[in-house]
Amino acid sequence: MARRVRIRRKLRVLVLMHEDLVPPDDNEGLTKEEQAEFQTEFDVVRGLTALGHEIRKLGLHDELAPLREDLDSWKPDIVFNLLEEFHGRPAYDHNVVSYLELKGVPYTGCNPRGMVIARDKALSKKILHFHRLNVPAFAVVPLGRRLRRLKSLTFPLIVKSLIEEASLGISQASVVHNDDKLAERIRFIHERVGTDAIVEQYIEGRELYVGVLGNHRLTVLPAWELRFERLPADAVPIATRKVKWDPATQERWQVYIQESELDGDDRRRVERTAKKIYRILGLSGYARVDFRLDRDGRLFFLEANPNPDIAAESEFPSSGESAGMTYEEVLQRVLTLGLQRAGH
Repeated sequence: MARRVRIRRKLRVLVLMHEDLVPPDDNEGLTKEEQAEFQTEFDVVRGLTALGHEIRKLGLHDELAPLREDLDSWKPDIVFNLLEEFHGRPAYDHNVVSYLELKGVPYTGCNPRGMVIARDKALSKKILHFHRLNVPAFAVVPLGRRLRRLKSLTFPLIVKSLIEEASLGISQASVVHNDDKLAERIRFIHERVGTDAIVEQYIEGRELYVGVLGNHRLTVLPAWELRFERLPADAVPIATRKVKWDPATQERWQVYIQESELDGDDRRRVERTAKKIYRILGLSGYARVDFRLDRDGRLFFLEANPNPDIAAESEFPSSGESAGMTYEEVLQRVLTLGLQRAGH
């Protein structure tokens, strides 16, 4: 039985999300597939309600007027931000957070500047390389351009969208071993995903996900690791779109994420590096930092994810559970950090 979480006071919490993901009050009678679309939103609303807060759900698409009306009429103490796109563009979500900043309304999660820096995979790597942290060799290929591969970019390489999240555009074909396949995959990102591409060295090794909570004083949660029990012989262990979101692939390949078994030195190095990255990129609230630990023990930064998935069974809350926090305690900590940042 989950222990009761003590809160300082009851809050009026406006839970902000995409209009297509506003969850029902009850999920009885729905299949797992039907629930999956709005699982995060449902879990957060249920968890905040269990904490005793007063909740109002608000879905947005391409108009800020509903948000302005709720802020002015309902006057929430804080906005719990679950919005991942605006006007159909993931890259616009930080503009909604900027609006909350202008209105002087406390909100959960990352500040707009940190969101912009972290989303650009090349920019974040350039900044961290300047600070002498390990990043894979990489090159950016703008829309409509071809890549003139430098000698520093040796195969195998992995091709991704420069700004998209949730593994959009990533499949087994993303890891390439020759120039023809490289050109083919860059075209795929340009034409099918519709963004600039980033080409980077594929780092063989263990994929680690490290959650961080905080604004100034930071808490690093236990590292979790992506594992495959039935990976096909011709496949590489990467978090493709299907690996992340397709239950059939997860079952067939026996994909799971578990707390990583790191020795003391590696664990301390991962925690120290995650904190450093969080601060350098100007993140706040909560975020997940993704690494590859290669066979020689070198730790490479892959990307930072502000406001990662916070559904009850996702990596971030599960990592919090490993650190001794219930799901409701993680949500309360996220709320408290949003209020503290507004106070500062």
